[in-house]
Amino acid sequence: MTEAAANGVSPRSRTVAAVLAFFLGGLGIHRFYVGKIGTGVAQILTIGGLGVWVLIDFIMILVGSFKDKEERVLATW
Repeated sequence: MTEAAANGVSPRSRTVAAVLAFFLGGLGIHRFYVGKIGTGVAQILTIGGLGVWVLIDFIMILVGSFKDKEERVLATW
């Protein structure tokens, strides 16, 4: 286990998640990227919560409070 993962920081990139959420958020691709398959499918079915869910996720990614499947924060850009 890496030091970052041991400290509760996800190995996933915040930049990649933000770009995916911005361009493909309605399809929930950013959620698949962080391992949240169930909510990714839900976003596909609801078209990103009609845009609201995607907007909230995008803001959470930008401010650094979005977490991956293991509840680790996406902190590294």
